[in-house]
Amino acid sequence: MSPGPLLTAPPPILWHAFAAVAALAIGGTQLALPKGTARHRVLGYVWAALMLVIAVSSFWIQQIRLIGPFSPIHILSILVIVTAPLAVWYAHTHKVAAHRSAMIKLYLFALVGAGIFTLLPGRIMHAVVFGQ
Repeated sequence: MSPGPLLTAPPPILWHAFAAVAALAIGGTQLALPKGTARHRVLGYVWAALMLVIAVSSFWIQQIRLIGPFSPIHILSILVIVTAPLAVWYAHTHKVAAHRSAMIKLYLFALVGAGIFTLLPGRIMHAVVFGQ
């Protein structure tokens, strides 16, 4: 395991990856810790902001070009840009079931699921985790 390939990547990839690793850790913590506390709210805002950084920075990552400069993963980025603020609004308006559902889906599909694809051969995270 070597961070070299990531540290030499263009800035948007670096921001994207570091935000994703932070969101993975904070999101896992959020799922495990008690809900409704001040800590949960603060970490929730941080996590939602990280998810937006991940989604927005993805538009400058264009190694896989299937639709002009974009790939189908950018559709997921648009969904995150819509869903993360919506999920925060659900919490603010006490729609707990909708908030829980949206946040769990964002964590599992947009973060963990999409993150698994970064480990495919030829991707930077594959080189970081498994070597060249």
